[in-house]
Amino acid sequence: MGTGPGDGWEGGVDWEGWRDHRDIRRRLDQGADPEALPCGERPLHRAVAFGSPEVVAELAGRVADVDALEEGTTALWEAVVGHRPEIARVLVAAGADPWRPVLAGWSPGRLSLAGPTPDLFPLPEGGPGLSEAESAAAREGRRRIAALADVGYYDGTGLACVAGIDAQEAVRRLAAAPPDAGLLAELLDDPYGVDTDDSLRIVGVTTVPGGCVVTQPWGYGPQMPGVQALLSAGTVCYGMYANPKSGNQGSLVRDGVVEGWDLHPGGGPYTGMPHEEVLTAYIYGSHAIAECCAHAGLFPADPRPFTGPPDLWAELPERDYWQH
Repeated sequence: MGTGPGDGWEGGVDWEGWRDHRDIRRRLDQGADPEALPCGERPLHRAVAFGSPEVVAELAGRVADVDALEEGTTALWEAVVGHRPEIARVLVAAGADPWRPVLAGWSPGRLSLAGPTPDLFPLPEGGPGLSEAESAAAREGRRRIAALADVGYYDGTGLACVAGIDAQEAVRRLAAAPPDAGLLAELLDDPYGVDTDDSLRIVGVTTVPGGCVVTQPWGYGPQMPGVQALLSAGTVCYGMYANPKSGNQGSLVRDGVVEGWDLHPGGGPYTGMPHEEVLTAYIYGSHAIAECCAHAGLFPADPRPFTGPPDLWAELPERDYWQH
């Protein structure tokens, strides 16, 4: 072993490098610490995220505890959440425990029962499977994700999923009116060539099973708290702005009250989440729009409510929608 955690890891390892078994083995043989990178992160966790099964097996055979934690999760947990079943099998072969609770009582094995590979690990005799409600949530997730599979690129889009009301009721609640045809045509041709004060007040609205969707392909208008407060009267509204710079920014408003802000739909489960939210975050990992629909109980049949054209366009009256 080298004299410090940096020995053998000089120059760092990029994401492609974690697939180079020969290089990783050379580094380890020359003294690279299998337990820690110079930055303090665990090499096994990085290999699970980016590496090949061979690299994962190499590291798993050199660490003291294949189930050691990094930021509260095991390498096997990350393999399951990252939908890397071949990596998960390698870790279990190296001694990882799929039924060890990791986050909010969930084990990697039990969580995997709700994912695309429910037979990844043999269920222990009398072991805890999914409840009927959890199984139903998984089925609904697969249905939503399949329906929105062709949603395509949506960076820069703002949306609000509203439970229990249709497009006409959403327009009524917003006191919106049909937009000027010329302005709408200009927006659709070059949305960023229109003054922001004007563009943020024009939204598309579409009725879907379970409620409606308010969208804006060029901005965060539907997610502004004043808009969500109006839409959520007597119901729930889940909004998102797909910020091209900082990622998806979600918000939950119920009956005019903001219950969640700076949420991260599609981001997967993380330490500190309540039990039921871990399942939702896992089911909809990397499927942000489908998760937004889930929070409002919507079941769009296809991507049109998000990709257009909407059922109707509407222009919001002038006011400060950052207040609610």
